[in-house]
Amino acid sequence: MAAAAVLAAGALVPLSVGSAQAAPASAPALREVMFVGNNWEGTADVIEPGGDFGRIGRINIVPDKVERLARIYTNPVNLAVYLGIRATAGEGHDQLVDDLYSTPDGRSVVASRPSFGDVVSIDLTTGKVNWRFAVSGYRSDHMAVSPDGTKVAVSASLGNTVHVLDINTGSQLGRFSTGDKPHENIWTEGGKYIWNMSIGNVETALDAPWLDWTKGDRRITVTDASTFEVVRTIDMRERLDAFGRKDLSNSVRPAVFGPDFAKLYFQVSYFNGFLEYDVATDRITRVRTLPKNPATSDDRTTYVNDSRHHGMSMNPDGSKLCIAGTMDDYATIVDRDSLREGPLVTASKPYWATVSGDGRACVISESGADRVTAIDFATGEKVASVPVGDHPQRVRLARIPADWSSPTS
Repeated sequence: MAAAAVLAAGALVPLSVGSAQAAPASAPALREVMFVGNNWEGTADVIEPGGDFGRIGRINIVPDKVERLARIYTNPVNLAVYLGIRATAGEGHDQLVDDLYSTPDGRSVVASRPSFGDVVSIDLTTGKVNWRFAVSGYRSDHMAVSPDGTKVAVSASLGNTVHVLDINTGSQLGRFSTGDKPHENIWTEGGKYIWNMSIGNVETALDAPWLDWTKGDRRITVTDASTFEVVRTIDMRERLDAFGRKDLSNSVRPAVFGPDFAKLYFQVSYFNGFLEYDVATDRITRVRTLPKNPATSDDRTTYVNDSRHHGMSMNPDGSKLCIAGTMDDYATIVDRDSLREGPLVTASKPYWATVSGDGRACVISESGADRVTAIDFATGEKVASVPVGDHPQRVRLARIPADWSSPTS
């Protein structure tokens, strides 16, 4: 199998606009919250991780926006990419915050900013940038934090690369090559491996089935998280064909593992449903087609970046899945044993799904209504909904200082 080149820690120093501060001798008391990335606005709302999911404060993820735009507009290549992102993946808007996590000490938020092609760490007290890392290929995308919270993997979607960074300093620890347009990242088995899903060229209107070949190299890349060597690649095309579903795309979108990492559940482009993949036997074992909203067009070019359904999560005991039916304007809880869905909870273009701090609710971002909504895993019913900023996408559990107050109104 092809192996990604190993890049020794510190061999590539991030483009820095400040130095990450050392952790204090005695760490402050922390509280659990949820970060909501408002992609088009460039902010992150901080909300309660359960209960009424009330808003605590807001963070400016682009405090250096004037400086970044000045650099972009004076570089023809950067400007072309920036405008291209706005016209395609951004649906006419800048993509200013895609993914985001807190640092282990709770003092900073680390976020990927697609339009700026970087990852930044922002101090939660001062609102200033600690460090900045420019990704290869000019556009950053989904991230994932290691189980111990010390490392963050970020997809460089135009560079066909995943960078693994020290979350405290921004130093690159390693990198590995992927298929076209790396997207979702998942750390597995206690941080031993990183699974990356490349989704191919989703920004084009060449969506007819006979034009599928134009979408590029779509595959899962499994990498050793210590050596950054690729240990396995999985093209779902072969597995889908063997399962009798040649009609489905092999572009793997959001995905989630069961608690023992034996089964992978994943969404694919254009499909209102999801599939189950058995890791040990290397085969697709089940598929579930979910209800179609009669108001949803069958014109694939109308789907946001090829995604019909985009967003999955699983409750802590692995008994329930939560599915965001993006273009069908609903979310639903699915029983994992039977794959039967519960009530269809109306939602406006839900674009992500995660789990509340207490594990009782699925939390979805309603990108079409600028809201975050919680759905009870046990009943399948909506339990809370709160307003957030412009075009929320990723929602992540985080920890911040217990006495934190928002530097941004």
